[in-house]
Amino acid sequence: MKEFAYQRAFDVPGALALLDAGSDARFLGGGTNLVDLMKAGVERPARLVDVRGLPLNRVEPTADGGLRIGATVTNSDLAAHPEVRRRYPALAQAVLAGASGQLRNMATVGGNLLQRTRCGYFTDVTRPCNKRVPGSGCPAVEGEHRNHAILGASGHCVAVHPSDMAVALTAFDAVVSYETADGPGELPLTEFYMPVGDTPHRETSLPRGALITGVTLPPAPVAARSRYRKVRERASYAFAIGSVAAALDVEGGVVREARLALGAVASRPWRARAAERALTGARADGEAFAAAADAELTAANPLPRNAYKVALTRNLMVAVLTGLAEEAAR
Repeated sequence: MKEFAYQRAFDVPGALALLDAGSDARFLGGGTNLVDLMKAGVERPARLVDVRGLPLNRVEPTADGGLRIGATVTNSDLAAHPEVRRRYPALAQAVLAGASGQLRNMATVGGNLLQRTRCGYFTDVTRPCNKRVPGSGCPAVEGEHRNHAILGASGHCVAVHPSDMAVALTAFDAVVSYETADGPGELPLTEFYMPVGDTPHRETSLPRGALITGVTLPPAPVAARSRYRKVRERASYAFAIGSVAAALDVEGGVVREARLALGAVASRPWRARAAERALTGARADGEAFAAAADAELTAANPLPRNAYKVALTRNLMVAVLTGLAEEAAR
């Protein structure tokens, strides 16, 4: 690991000043991803600015009935918060599915949003990777890609985003707040992650030097009846090979509103807009759920060894929606 300087920040202006003072500095939350990448030589910052001491560790209601989640809230505290469990249960489920208890105790909300892909070519500095070295190539296209993207990929990168939490936040229209030396800003999570295109090394729309300060969930009554379901290759802690965050509002057997986001299928959490449109006003039954899944997955472009993900994701969407509809009918 490259030698680096370490400093703690105790307020937002101080954190921004410390980052600006470093020629190659990075903010450090729980370090559950960044430190691993530093050990592998993927990340090589000259300075780490520890932001865990910032006063951003609370979950609070907003005036309009939503929730504001501070960037240094740990994943464990987020999943256990009673208002998160009551108003946005799929978010709590996603966080619990995302990592072991030890990792959840360390990982922060801000850091979770910024975690990098777990593609083996990205984490192996002896191999080319367009995320690490733009223009060097993407060996996963012809190589090992069983767990890689089926939606929104390009010939420049076919890796998937690893966050479970971000999938649920995407389904509920979360907004990311940040601070820079020039002042505050906001980004809807659907705009926070950039399409992979031909610049896979540019993963987010955050301005240079920005510090994430929190995430706001707008009021969403539909979210109170929501689920997150994850498929992985082993029952213990593992990254998803497919996941769905869904919420359903059903009245008289008809879908009034649906929220859907998919994980482990693209370089960013995938908001299933086509499926949502197909569901709105449809009967809440298996036929409609399958048709909605097909409407979303018609855009899928799998690679030779990950075509199984199309059927897996379709079945997962139908199963989660069916469960929610059955719950609504009781």
